[in-house]
Amino acid sequence: PGAPHHSSGGRMLCAPRIWLDLRGPGVLETLGILTLVLCSCSGKRPACSSCLSFSGLGHVFIHAESSLYSLPCSPIEMEVPNPAYRWVHDREDSRFLTVSEQGHLLFKQFQAGDSGNYSCTISYVERGLPVSETFHYSVLGYHVLGGLETVLLFQSNLCDEERTKRFLWILQESLGHLAAEQHCKFQLTGASCFPTLHEPSREVFVQVQLQVSLFGPHWDEHCNSQDPETVTDCYHTAVQQNLWQVQLALNRFFKEHKSFHVTEAHIPPATFTNKFVGFLKTERCSGGYGQTKQLQRCLDCCIVCPPGTFSPPKDSQCSPCPVGTYSLLYGMAWCTPCKEGLTTRATGSSSMENCVKEEEAEQAVSTMRRIPLLTLSIVIPLLVIILLLILSYCYWTHQQRQMSSPNASKRTETTKMMEMVTKFFGISKQSPHAGPDAVTANATISSDPSTSQGAEMEQMHQVPSLAMIPYFADVTDKTSPVPTASDK
Repeated sequence: PGAPHHSSGGRMLCAPRIWLDLRGPGVLETLGILTLVLCSCSGKRPACSSCLSFSGLGHVFIHAESSLYSLPCSPIEMEVPNPAYRWVHDREDSRFLTVSEQGHLLFKQFQAGDSGNYSCTISYVERGLPVSETFHYSVLGYHVLGGLETVLLFQSNLCDEERTKRFLWILQESLGHLAAEQHCKFQLTGASCFPTLHEPSREVFVQVQLQVSLFGPHWDEHCNSQDPETVTDCYHTAVQQNLWQVQLALNRFFKEHKSFHVTEAHIPPATFTNKFVGFLKTERCSGGYGQTKQLQRCLDCCIVCPPGTFSPPKDSQCSPCPVGTYSLLYGMAWCTPCKEGLTTRATGSSSMENCVKEEEAEQAVSTMRRIPLLTLSIVIPLLVIILLLILSYCYWTHQQRQMSSPNASKRTETTKMMEMVTKFFGISKQSPHAGPDAVTANATISSDPSTSQGAEMEQMHQVPSLAMIPYFADVTDKTSPVPTASDK
């Protein structure tokens, strides 16, 4: 029941996963791992003297009070010669673990404290050399929702503490036989006395709160499926059926046992007569469990609280242990307080070693309070400086663009103006500083048609410079002289 969830597993993996087993001799083990990885990726498995494999940490959810759960060493079927299996628990001596001949770890009547990290190593000989492969699992207990609270009302002639305790003990013993028949558990959670209305001086009522857990021995005997979805549905069905059967059995029981007699040598005799039986169905987690939504196939199931957290019996959330307390095991309903004069530095402590002197804890708390202030005093000025740098850069870039844009437009306008003036006066073939000699030179050069044509084309492709602007201004203001006949 409750097939395990494995993240990975196999004889060898081509990529390393978490939970590397580094308990070997160090360098040799690392070389062995690299050799196995390369050979595995190439499809060949070498024979090596100190081989070690690894697998991911797979989550395994086991229902509370499961009759028998069998966890295999490897998540896949392995055919190896004469394997040897070794299971290790991080919080329990491996000698107390029950392992089958096939190497399966067996859990009988699984309890919340059985949760934890387990690892299994398979050792065998291949090609005359020893080989070992290790797989790791995180085992967590859980249970489906469903319970029953019963209110019992008894009438008696006197409410005495000693006689009431004796009566509750007798009632618990009588209900024990019924619990074994119905595969459930009964727990008395409280009792109180108050006088009756008819004869308050001579008669009293004793109210007893009885909590019924439907997960007793062999409660899941009809759920033998290995499919996670199927077995979870079976658990829900079994809880509903057991709930109805327990109500009928309790009604029948108290009709047959109307009175309970307390007769002890040192206690005056008393009779407790049943007057009322009431039932209330509950949908709360058991003590030490919380709805953490870790189990995807059953989001409303209650998962065991890990070390450092707790969950009271009528709460459905795992809360961190307060300052000054700790919890060592899985499934704790209450946290253990530190010894007198000791406390913890923070909430959620999972070890007794976290309990330190109160002075040390106060210093640690004051230091932790100073750290945010120091961080803010450093971070805020840095942010301001960075912001100023960004703004300065943006402003500088904007100014550069404004300065470059007008110059470009002015040059474009100047170029166009010079071209218009040149075309209008027909002097594009003359240099800006040319005199009469330049005119003669031009006339001489123009006698060669090819030379004149090349020079003319070269001058057409030249871009006028700003130095030509005054020359054109002079030509525009003065009148060109008219050549005489002698000049011609």
